[in-house]
Amino acid sequence: MTVDDVTDLYREFGDDRVPPGQRETSKFPVLSKGDTPNWDPETWEFTVTGAVEDELTLSYDEFRDLETVTQRQDFHCVTGWSKLDCEFTGVPFTHLADLAGVDPDAVHVMFHALDGYTTNLPLADCMRDEVLFTWAFDGEDLAPEHGGPLRVVTPHRYAYKGAKWVDGVEFLTEPERGYWEKRGYSNTADPWAEDRYS
Repeated sequence: MTVDDVTDLYREFGDDRVPPGQRETSKFPVLSKGDTPNWDPETWEFTVTGAVEDELTLSYDEFRDLETVTQRQDFHCVTGWSKLDCEFTGVPFTHLADLAGVDPDAVHVMFHALDGYTTNLPLADCMRDEVLFTWAFDGEDLAPEHGGPLRVVTPHRYAYKGAKWVDGVEFLTEPERGYWEKRGYSNTADPWAEDRYS
């Protein structure tokens, strides 16, 4: 298995791999807005909607059959910890965007999750090779408490931009704010600028 190492992306944003105000941890703490939702692989669906040429609805097996990559990434939580050298396996955001055909007037993205959570990013922040819809962490299926069956990882942004239990992505022609962004968290979420709160 080929693992692409993207841990040097920090050079685009700052001088240090561990952003300011962060502490490195070997653990993988669990932080969520609520309880871990239940899901059924027989009925689970992933949707791509909004400003696209072809809206998509994929079953769990269909999603797992898409083009897959494994990357070594760093993971930064807004609460102040960073876990380095995480290996995530999943589908690049760019691949799903290509499958759906993004409209020229799309400028923003909203991620939707099984528990009702939402989070937003500018389209340009998503169209990076490191933004993945991941179902595996360090070679094992992603644990439910960490977002399994599917979560988004955004190593260039704080992890609340990477929705757990994600089951849809919506392409928008106008910016909207997600769950935490409406509650005072930073809309930009740049760890190297310490964009934690609005």
